Amino acid sequence: MTLENAIAGYLKYTGHKGIDISVALIDCDGVLYDSMKNHTLAWVKLMKKNGIKCSRDEFYALEGMTGTEIIKTKFKSGAGKNITDDEARALYGVKTRYFQELGGAPVMPGVERMLEALKQAGVERVVVTGSQQPTILQRIDEDFPGMFGEKVTGHDVKRGKPNPEPYLKGMQKAGKQSNQCIVIENAPLGVQAGHAAGCFTVGVTTGPIPEKDMYKAGADIVYKNMDELADAIPTLLAALNAAKA
Repeated sequence: MTLENAIAGYLKYTGHKGIDISVALIDCDGVLYDSMKNHTLAWVKLMKKNGIKCSRDEFYALEGMTGTEIIKTKFKSGAGKNITDDEARALYGVKTRYFQELGGAPVMPGVERMLEALKQAGVERVVVTGSQQPTILQRIDEDFPGMFGEKVTGHDVKRGKPNPEPYLKGMQKAGKQSNQCIVIENAPLGVQAGHAAGCFTVGVTTGPIPEKDMYKAGADIVYKNMDELADAIPTLLAALNAAKA
């Protein structure tokens, strides 16, 4: 997919007459942090302790949903159980403990360069994550000082990704329209959410999900890693902001 074709396709399916990017709506796990390895280990441990057979790859596919939504989904499909909100929150607390026991996930290589490129271009940065863990939100402020203003978390929405609500909420907090926002995601469900919100959606294959699945989910363009995206930011923004239907 060439950038020119990606932009033309975006304008066609959204009906926008032009693009004026001033905000980047940025996912957390798998984008800011190389954390999905530990998340999948923690999820598998939780499920197996509750008698549910699963693999780590299943949770890469569910990435972007809120933690309680993942628990309800897996208990229903894996054990035929309909669990309550309170039960899901309690189980999510156990999963969070398992995740924390694995140690802090490293910052994703290249993401600091990507954020700096956005900042230098005058593009506001907003975190949009399905996470409900206060520790990760605190880490964002510590690891990326001054980089983020608003945040949307799993506590702010009723419906997590792939529903567009998280990205619609991010747009609302930033006071922008969809053709003023770019979404940066590493997971198909997050890509679906960004696409459904009407934003130009960038996929980055930082995990095992192949490029073709990102495009299938609705990504407008896909980069191999955060370093490649960081290098592309100036050209990408210039092309987007010059686009007219």
